[in-house]
Amino acid sequence: MSAYWIAHVTVYDPEQYRHYMDLAPEAFQAFNARFLARGGEASTLEGQHFVKHVLIEFDDYQSALACYQSDAYQRAKAQRAGVAEAQIVIVEGLA
Repeated sequence: MSAYWIAHVTVYDPEQYRHYMDLAPEAFQAFNARFLARGGEASTLEGQHFVKHVLIEFDDYQSALACYQSDAYQRAKAQRAGVAEAQIVIVEGLA
């Protein structure tokens, strides 16, 4: 059963954020991630406002979680610290 990362991000320093963007694809490729939405027009109707919204599909919940916990993603995440605010949720898809 597929699982999804739902990520909401506000970038405060786009130049420094590029370091995250340079490193993160390694983790996503290793876990067969498929980007379904990344950026584009969005409206926050309730809750905290973020600028960027990302939806990533994985083969299953364990792959989605393993991607986040991987050394490759944690290296990328470290580059995001202090230059962006993020909220990431992993949710299992419907059968």
